[in-house]
Amino acid sequence: MNTATRAPGQMTIGILIFDDVEVLDFCGPFEVFASATAAGQSPRDERRLFRVLTIAEENRIVRARGGLLIQPHHTISDHPPLDILVVPGGYGTRRELSNPVVLDWIAAQDRQTRLTTSVCTGAFLLAANGLLDGKRATTHWASIDWLREHYPAIDVRADERVVDEGRIVTSAGVSAGIDMALHVLARLHGQEVAAGTARGMEYDWSGTKS
Repeated sequence: MNTATRAPGQMTIGILIFDDVEVLDFCGPFEVFASATAAGQSPRDERRLFRVLTIAEENRIVRARGGLLIQPHHTISDHPPLDILVVPGGYGTRRELSNPVVLDWIAAQDRQTRLTTSVCTGAFLLAANGLLDGKRATTHWASIDWLREHYPAIDVRADERVVDEGRIVTSAGVSAGIDMALHVLARLHGQEVAAGTARGMEYDWSGTKS
């Protein structure tokens, strides 16, 4: 499937989508990364910092939570190289936990990406590959105990909205994905760029500790 060519200096972000994915889990980070721009006077499209792509297992319409229909930009077999991977959550993660094709793809991407991130119960799909073993991580508040019980090698944090472990960044549920994306943006391009992006979205963001 055709997508916009990456401009010089742009990073490519791939956001996994699947049936019953939570809408704001993937749309929140998409909005942050797609609207982030560098300072300057050139046209906005020329200053975009990221090329953001949705990626699904198959080339078909994905039905998200609430019935939202999404046509993915790419499949897991035809996407360009990714700099950052975003794995959202939602009820669909229960099914994807037993999908070796998707789990193997996530593990393969993590070996190549600069950053691997999750939102909400997307952390389960990272945990299933052992990517969170020995690390701090978080997920939706209602799934904290489940993650602790099933993956005791993870230091599951219930008191943090975004947990940054360097190459892997996890976030709590739903709207926390926006905070995660702004945190990553601040890491890569500075607090001022992240704050300006949040302001453009009219999102009340308290900033990042990094």
